[in-house]
Amino acid sequence: FRAASGGTIFLDEIGEVPPAVQVKLLRVLQEKKLRSVGETNESEVDVRVLAATNRRLEEAIRQQQFREDLFFRINVFPLKCPSLSERLDDIHLIVQNFIEQNAAKSNKKIVGLTPEAMEALFTYSWPGNVRELRNAIEYAFVLCSGNWINKEHLPPKITANGKKPL
Repeated sequence: FRAASGGTIFLDEIGEVPPAVQVKLLRVLQEKKLRSVGETNESEVDVRVLAATNRRLEEAIRQQQFREDLFFRINVFPLKCPSLSERLDDIHLIVQNFIEQNAAKSNKKIVGLTPEAMEALFTYSWPGNVRELRNAIEYAFVLCSGNWINKEHLPPKITANGKKPL
């Protein structure tokens, strides 16, 4: 928080924060002050907080796993980003971005996916969301030696079409 003072702090997976830390986090957000371990004086902090989670925090509150007062403190302007399986039309653009990033790092001349490989991506359910897609493209970069990623370059669980991969 001190390093982010005057700017923005991103709290990823806020729904996984243990209850003891939730209390401390709430205090910093409410009072805009913190005391570091070993210090006796408090420091003022001025941060904008962005928080993300894949948990349903309302359900976590009902199960007493997340503090309701912290929820109301961070839920000022909620944004919902649909999962990758809910926005299949974005897969092509996201894949192209990952190809460009990996091509720059690896010096491989891969330019895209074959239609069969792309179809495998469209039919997969993406439980790991965009992170899993990124990993799938990195996996394909390891196996692909040509210019186009084929279906066989993708991870077996993506190309299994609902069948368990060997």
